[in-house]
Amino acid sequence: MKIEGSTALVTGSNRGIGRAIAQALGERGAEVLGGVREVDARHSVGGVANVRPVRLDLSSPDSVEESVRELGTDASRIDLLVNNAGVFTGGLFDRTDVTKAYELLQVNLAAPIHLTRLLLPSMLERGSGKIVNNASIIGHVPFPGAVVYAASKMGLHGFTESLRRELEATGVTVLELITPGVDTDMMDQVQSELDEHANTDGWDHVDPVDWAEKVLAAIESDDDELNPGGGERLAKLLPKALLDLGTKRAFSR
Repeated sequence: MKIEGSTALVTGSNRGIGRAIAQALGERGAEVLGGVREVDARHSVGGVANVRPVRLDLSSPDSVEESVRELGTDASRIDLLVNNAGVFTGGLFDRTDVTKAYELLQVNLAAPIHLTRLLLPSMLERGSGKIVNNASIIGHVPFPGAVVYAASKMGLHGFTESLRRELEATGVTVLELITPGVDTDMMDQVQSELDEHANTDGWDHVDPVDWAEKVLAAIESDDDELNPGGGERLAKLLPKALLDLGTKRAFSR
């Protein structure tokens, strides 16, 4: 896909991976709609070239519908949808707050499906477009201490793979980001919430700018998936028995 001259919508674009992807797309000549929960100082994407903040509240089905209506004619112009926004809750599953679990599943899984459903018809009508879903390494290597988060990302992986096959030969393509540990506020939260049960000090942290550049390369190359490197790529390839052994050694209740 050619990035220059395209119109992109990036969810969760005010920080971390989303901000880095939005900035990289803008610098490459795309018109970027930076999806944020509210267009205010807290969720600012100011200072990023070619990125215009737009309200995109993923917290409920009604808010997703309302946010897309507010986009107006911009919604039908979107060539590239990057479903990046996500939330995390960790710790032992038997202590998980059920309300927080539902909120996580809405933002991480239901909202990307919903948003894709709303924007896909215009892409199909034009015969071109791309959906990019941030499914995460945990969508392939579900480790303990993040059960609901893993469920959301494994669900997004299944959605991505099924949709990619369904859209074959339509001109609309799908890319799955199997994102590694990236140096973001969310990763700090992950390590903090898992610290009681696992030693996270040695975890690798990829720079979000470096990861964003790889994402753009995968978009331009029309790849089906973007894999992590290092130990996380190895973990994705390990058989279940070895993964079980590794998590048994690394995690404790």
